[in-house]
Amino acid sequence: MLDTLKELIDETSLAQTLNPEERLTSEGVNWQDYETLLAKLEDNSHYRVSYLDGVLEILSPSSQHEKPKTRLASLIDFYFYKKQIQAIPLGSTTFRNQLKQAGAEPDESYCIGSEKAIPDLAIEVIVTSSSINKLEVYRRLGVAEVWFWRNNQLSLYHLREETPTLFEQTRGYEQIAISELLPELNISLLEECTLIPTLIAAFERFEAGL
Repeated sequence: MLDTLKELIDETSLAQTLNPEERLTSEGVNWQDYETLLAKLEDNSHYRVSYLDGVLEILSPSSQHEKPKTRLASLIDFYFYKKQIQAIPLGSTTFRNQLKQAGAEPDESYCIGSEKAIPDLAIEVIVTSSSINKLEVYRRLGVAEVWFWRNNQLSLYHLREETPTLFEQTRGYEQIAISELLPELNISLLEECTLIPTLIAAFERFEAGL
């Protein structure tokens, strides 16, 4: 295990191991080792690190991953401005809870209304399959709403802490069509504009549709 960890936290080795959109997973990683890895990668924002019950995963995002991530963030920020919604963007901040053995670095995250220790909304772009159940991670962290961008569309989930047994398959989250945090946001329009190749055209279409 120690040899595996040394390889994980060696950035040179990591760069050689991970291709542009490849995930490196290691099992049996304790919390201290996870914290050590986070400290090692503190100045390298390229990687996304997730942790759940001893399983640690490192993602090296590709351009196929970063393009929709960046576009979604731009459009959502624009929406907040146009609608005068107070929101605090937290980006890919590391959120973790040792007691619940969970940690994640979403592609984008936001606190709505006021800043909090845990974001209200986390957004993940999925290009390759993860070995970690991200909804379980976010449930343990207490994130109210999670959006997944996969196959050029968004899937939205809202945490139902009061009735978790009704949504066991989705780890206590209910899949929803309209965001409960941003109920006036047209999700179909957001998807459409995320796929428009040029930023100016995307903003013009998005603004016209608001």
